[in-house]
Amino acid sequence: MTNTQKAYLKLHLAVLLAGLTAILGDLIQLSAIVLVWWRVFITSLSLLPFIRFGYRLKTIPRSLIFKYMGIGVLIALHWMAFFGAIKYANASIALICMAMTSFFTALIEPLITRRPIRNYEIILSLLVIPGMVLIVNSTDLNMKLGIWIGLLSTLLASIFVIFNKILIHKADPMSITFLELGSGCLFLALLLPFYFQSDSLASFWPSMQDFQYLLVLALLCTTLANILGLQALKHIPAFVSNLAYNLEPVYGIILAWLVLNENKELSSGFYWGCLIIILAVFSYPFLKKYAEQRAS
Repeated sequence: MTNTQKAYLKLHLAVLLAGLTAILGDLIQLSAIVLVWWRVFITSLSLLPFIRFGYRLKTIPRSLIFKYMGIGVLIALHWMAFFGAIKYANASIALICMAMTSFFTALIEPLITRRPIRNYEIILSLLVIPGMVLIVNSTDLNMKLGIWIGLLSTLLASIFVIFNKILIHKADPMSITFLELGSGCLFLALLLPFYFQSDSLASFWPSMQDFQYLLVLALLCTTLANILGLQALKHIPAFVSNLAYNLEPVYGIILAWLVLNENKELSSGFYWGCLIIILAVFSYPFLKKYAEQRAS
């Protein structure tokens, strides 16, 4: 097997593990904020050997460290909203909301980076709206709150991805990941006392089964998926990597059918809406490449 073939295998394994995240979020019985705290805590500990137990961080300017920590707060809020969407709706709905990332990015990135608005991005953004409307209208009333929380999660994801894109080349990826997840852990630790004060029945300590799921979520779906994705990028273009990650909702929804039997909870309108959004998302990188070739 060639290095390129191994890279493709690693990339799709990373995407599959990312799709498994939503399934584990549904299976773990902890609340969203507690679940995310355990995830970032375990993941941060697992990253310590990769950053030589903090030695690598000494080369990063303090101002840059604070920027990464700010992004980490956004990531923590995004994950809270993502797992909250799973709790209030289900894994399939949370995943298809994440497919709206391109929509929000097309609207927000020009405002943050002050780059010109790209017509093809606006057109594709408009194409996903009918799919989302179809999903909302075909979903039970008791799941609609989960959809709005899922869209908030996607909005936050778009924002932190844009900031990460700006700062990704200023430090090594492992140090960035540790700083972001570590700051997310600290941020949630500050919120947890207020959360438990408002909900005295909430549980902090996971059951043995939940802890096993948390280990899979943190070590496989976060640490290993991140490492595999970075290793794959050494041998394949970023364009191919971005295209593969568009499969995350597809893999996740298929896993939700198989593991959680969520196909029984959702109508055909949901899946038609999913198809519209996924087709729009998959057409995005091709249209982007076409537009860039025409402009050059």
